[in-house]
Amino acid sequence: MLIRKPDDLRYSEVTPRALFLDRRAFLASLPAALLAREAFAAKLPDVHPSPLSTTEKPNTFAEASSYNNYYEFGTRKDQPAKLATGFKTNPWTLSVEGMVKKSLKLGHDDLLKVAPLEERIYRHRCVEGWSMIIPWIGYSLSALLNKLEPTEKAKFVAFESYYDLKQMPEAPSAHIPLPYVEGLRLDEAMHPLTMLTVGMYGENLPPQNGAPIRLTVPWKYGFKGAKSIVKIKLTDKQPPNTWNIINPPEYGFYSNVNPNVDHPRWSQATERRLGEFTRRPTLMFNGYTQVASLYNGMDLKKFY
Repeated sequence: MLIRKPDDLRYSEVTPRALFLDRRAFLASLPAALLAREAFAAKLPDVHPSPLSTTEKPNTFAEASSYNNYYEFGTRKDQPAKLATGFKTNPWTLSVEGMVKKSLKLGHDDLLKVAPLEERIYRHRCVEGWSMIIPWIGYSLSALLNKLEPTEKAKFVAFESYYDLKQMPEAPSAHIPLPYVEGLRLDEAMHPLTMLTVGMYGENLPPQNGAPIRLTVPWKYGFKGAKSIVKIKLTDKQPPNTWNIINPPEYGFYSNVNPNVDHPRWSQATERRLGEFTRRPTLMFNGYTQVASLYNGMDLKKFY
């Protein structure tokens, strides 16, 4: 067995105190996450594997459902798994509107019928420096948008999350404007990798992961993935996004995973996979280089 002495260790290989404390909270939250799974789990039928999946080994369900950013249910990573257990996701209405020829309203059961369900094992990279591998279930956002027939004026897609203080009493302590909003360029939204997600690990999404429907954009930082979506609107103007409203120098509209653009308070050159202690290099576009053509000619340090 190799025993490393303190002098042999680089500072970058030592677990930061904040992450260590977060991991302790994460481990303590496992029972809450497993109880939540018992309450909300339901196998999704007719799910097919996707050729868009990575071959990397997924994190466990307990890891992916117990270490979450969902500020409406608390700002600590362990809080959403505990505080979202009573979140009511049925009935549900998703409105799709704006610069389209056909507006649409989808009920809870309709969300599963837009297109055939696929399991896509995607890398997930958080701006805070941690990452996971998660088997999401859903379909390309383009499958929904094509049904609406966007007009020639449509250039962007805006997303709005559900907000109800009665169900989310911890939300004011997050000190962010709510409801949560996000946005993509239309060509980003139409890319096959951009996913409307209704499940994970073969089952319905748990509330802390964005039930009943969320956005998953694997080449962007995780905060771009709006959770519990109630409105999608096509527009000709760049839509606001919550973290860009709060702090534009730190959170840009594009938010592509880019190891060459540091967050003002920390480097983005490496990441720590949940369940691992050593850091690994961050991949450009989180490894999804097939989206690079979307940004031809753009300065990705300026348009971060």
